Amino acid sequence: MPGCGWWKAPTSEPDTSRDRGLTVGWFKNRRRRRILATAPRDHLPFAETVARLPVLGGLDSEETARLFDLVVLFLNEKSFQGARGIEVTPAMAVSIAAQACLAVLNLGFDSYDGWSDIVVYPDEFVPEREVRDEAGVVHVTRNPLVGEAWLGGPVILSWNEVEAERAARADGFNVVVHEFAHKLDMRSGHANGCPPLHRGMSQAAWARAFVPAYEDLCRRADQGRYCALDPYATESPGEFFAVASEAFFEIPHRLKRCYSEVYEQLRQFYLQDPVLRRSDY
Repeated sequence: MPGCGWWKAPTSEPDTSRDRGLTVGWFKNRRRRRILATAPRDHLPFAETVARLPVLGGLDSEETARLFDLVVLFLNEKSFQGARGIEVTPAMAVSIAAQACLAVLNLGFDSYDGWSDIVVYPDEFVPEREVRDEAGVVHVTRNPLVGEAWLGGPVILSWNEVEAERAARADGFNVVVHEFAHKLDMRSGHANGCPPLHRGMSQAAWARAFVPAYEDLCRRADQGRYCALDPYATESPGEFFAVASEAFFEIPHRLKRCYSEVYEQLRQFYLQDPVLRRSDY
């Protein structure tokens, strides 16, 4: 079973470039204000996207307007690439952007700084990797995936999996939220289940919530007992955080009933309380 050390975020380095950072930030914010001021608001399939995605249900008018601004910035600053012959249409890009931006609705777009690409496959993709076992023997693995996030690199998604979110009620599965939660986690330098916490949040409180919940889910999975979280969350603390984030936005009432302390920490981290805006569970 994991110990609290699994959830410890690395110590941040001192900031030695404060003046330069302020200058860069000023130009970046000015450019973003100009983008938002000139965005053709009637030319994006945004309203249709919000209406068709259960995970976006319950947003009020102010939140919806803020989400629109984030989507506009996302489409301007991120690059979509189709793989294996798929063409990423504006509607596809808006759907992915809206779900990704839900996670940073109150965190700000800078949370997604440091990388630029989203690669979209039509279906599952099968990366080839070399893995060394305990005996030192190298094996080539080819495991089909529906999503992946690289440290400092792209987010990779299966469009069929993204599209499935529109066809079903909120069910706790959301590949976009999952992979972009990994991106937030990676801001600490590792996808270790402890993203950089806000001022006023406690790393000790985070560990007290997440470690027992992770251990409980591992026991439940071993016993074949169902919980609010997909058993895939038992793969690692990083996967637990990503899967819990899916549940936080998709099935918040169920997550709160099952792991109330995890829900509370995610509420503080995402600066949102989906239970208050969702009445479908």
